[in-house]
Amino acid sequence: MTDFVLVAGAWLGAWAWDEVVPGLRAAGHGVHPLTLTGLAERRGEPAGQQTHVQDVVDLVTARDLREVVLVGHSYSGIPVGQAADRIGDRLARLVLVGGNVPVDGQAFVDAGPWGVAVAEAIGANDGFWPPPAAADFAGQGLTGEQIARLVAGSTPHPGDTLTQPAALTGRLAALPATYLTCLLDSPEPPPAVAALVRDAGWHHATLDTGHWPMFSRPADLAEALLAAAAR
Repeated sequence: MTDFVLVAGAWLGAWAWDEVVPGLRAAGHGVHPLTLTGLAERRGEPAGQQTHVQDVVDLVTARDLREVVLVGHSYSGIPVGQAADRIGDRLARLVLVGGNVPVDGQAFVDAGPWGVAVAEAIGANDGFWPPPAAADFAGQGLTGEQIARLVAGSTPHPGDTLTQPAALTGRLAALPATYLTCLLDSPEPPPAVAALVRDAGWHHATLDTGHWPMFSRPADLAEALLAAAAR
């Protein structure tokens, strides 16, 4: 049996995986959606980048999980990628769903030119990155109802987790990993991921939907996660 640990991206909590969980459990696996500190039902708790890394490590060790598939979506690829090395031989596979890849000494806001706008938004909103408006979800394969769920459930994201750097303790390239590109979001993986696929043997898969597949294509996402775990 595989234990899936599911971590959603910015603004979201464990609730974001509600429609993915049944497909994984029906296949006989353990499923552990995680809300990172400062988000959703944990809103108001202070958090930095390493807090989110420790959230993942603590869940795995406290529940004594084995054969773990760590799944990081979007922003959470940064803490999940760091945690993957720290759980040692408990890790079966790292899966990043349209996720950011941690780079030692680099923060989320350092990953691209858009980081300047994110940093400015954090500075203008009392240290938090405000959730997107409904219009920002357009073109991502989402229905109006799905967008409404996203907007209603999103909470401001703690800024320190986005501006503090990642700290890798091992070689990310050496980990067994799958990167899942959401084609409506971007037809190609980021350059750093493309290099890992080319040089480190990371597996690359695609899903024909947008950046939030746990809402737009939850059953297909569950199948993609099962396929990644079976590699």
